[in-house]
Amino acid sequence: MERRQRGVSAGLLLLLYQISQVGLQNIPSVTLGVLVLNIFLYLNPLRPLAEVCLSVNEAVHRRNWQRLLLAPFHHADDWHLYYNMISMLWKGIMLERKLKSVWFAYIIAVFSVLIGVVYMVLEVLLVIILDDPSYEMHCCVGFSGVLFALKVLNNHFNPGRVSSVLGLPISSKYACWVELVAIHLISPRTSFAGHLSGILVGLMYTVGPLKKIMKACAAGVSFFTEPDRPRDYHSEYYGYYPDYQYRTPRSYFDYTGGLTEEEQLERAVLNSLNERDFGRGTHSNAQRPYGFWFPPESSDEDMRRRRLRRFDR
Repeated sequence: MERRQRGVSAGLLLLLYQISQVGLQNIPSVTLGVLVLNIFLYLNPLRPLAEVCLSVNEAVHRRNWQRLLLAPFHHADDWHLYYNMISMLWKGIMLERKLKSVWFAYIIAVFSVLIGVVYMVLEVLLVIILDDPSYEMHCCVGFSGVLFALKVLNNHFNPGRVSSVLGLPISSKYACWVELVAIHLISPRTSFAGHLSGILVGLMYTVGPLKKIMKACAAGVSFFTEPDRPRDYHSEYYGYYPDYQYRTPRSYFDYTGGLTEEEQLERAVLNSLNERDFGRGTHSNAQRPYGFWFPPESSDEDMRRRRLRRFDR
């Protein structure tokens, strides 16, 4: 590994300060792991940036496919690291709590590789459309593509919100597109195709088939939990009281007897009428079970007598 021969960098110090302000205990495990990994590889890069950056020429023509894994987690300088990791900190806290850690880690892994693939496809299209082979040589590094994909997810899970882009209120539905153009205008050296790849992968997950494909691939792995699954009420309720002795909740079937609402109403009326006969004909103190009581089968003559008694009252 090539260790950076640099002094104390302001961007890294500011990033560490911001993380300390949030508190390590308040950062979910996968989000914290991504932060630590990126900081570690910034201080101790596996290879020089020229050997980890992703381009069509390097990954496809020279078959250096490992760059798909290395490029997202290396950064050009301390401020590049700072802005990406601050964005990751807040997006990660919100999304990991919603999606749960295992699924969120799965998303990070898939997005990191898939965004690189989409990036190279876009660069090849630019070569074909513009007839400019130089696009094959464009080399990019950094986590910003994944962050754009996570921004699409966050906006999808929180519709109707308003985001501020350069001080302008923008609907969350369009915020990522406005931010894409704004960043490219402010910093022309940033990879427009890399950021666009992140948006496209995010859309593939939220409105495309990617989420279903990921769920199908993870179906055979027991520790994967399905995202957006509603919590079980009883397990959540008793989870707040660790000293409380858990009891299996009474089944809803015990109360309804498996009847429809119409059948429940009819049975309730019959039970109300039979209560009078039950109290009048016996002095038993036996309690009836919870739910609907199903009286023993009666003959037609018994039913006729009950109806006559009701009219005699």
